[in-house]
Amino acid sequence: MKTIFLSFILLLNLVGFSQIPLNPVTWKATYIDLLNNEGEITFTATIEKKWHIYSQRPTDAGPIPTSFSVTPSNDYIAIGKVQEENAHEEYVKAFEAKVFVFENQAIFKQKIKRSNKKSFVIKASLEFMTCNDSQCLPPKTISFDIAIAEYTTNTKK
Repeated sequence: MKTIFLSFILLLNLVGFSQIPLNPVTWKATYIDLLNNEGEITFTATIEKKWHIYSQRPTDAGPIPTSFSVTPSNDYIAIGKVQEENAHEEYVKAFEAKVFVFENQAIFKQKIKRSNKKSFVIKASLEFMTCNDSQCLPPKTISFDIAIAEYTTNTKK
């Protein structure tokens, strides 16, 4: 009876662990004030070893490019498009094509122009796809509420 019970516990553990979802990419969004009522949102992806995500550059090869959406508001306007840093071109066997990817870390930046000095929240979201050498995970959407503090200027005489 003890053997059957231990076998049952082992089976439950195996089933439970096999259903743990993979999450090889974690995201954070930060904001800094710049000069002239401008600011910058930085979206940073931390990517586990052997995994990668894709650039914003569109491709017909198959992977979903990383994309961003910043909800319009009377409190700010977006300046230009989201900029990315350090994507590199690589042949990806799963798509049999060269595409631009990020490994280890990806950084994306969106500049904004504040319409006022009060505090507010920027609502943003991003969609991305991640793959390794043997599998790709379905595209995932992440939402952010980025709290922007009241704008103050430090003036020294």
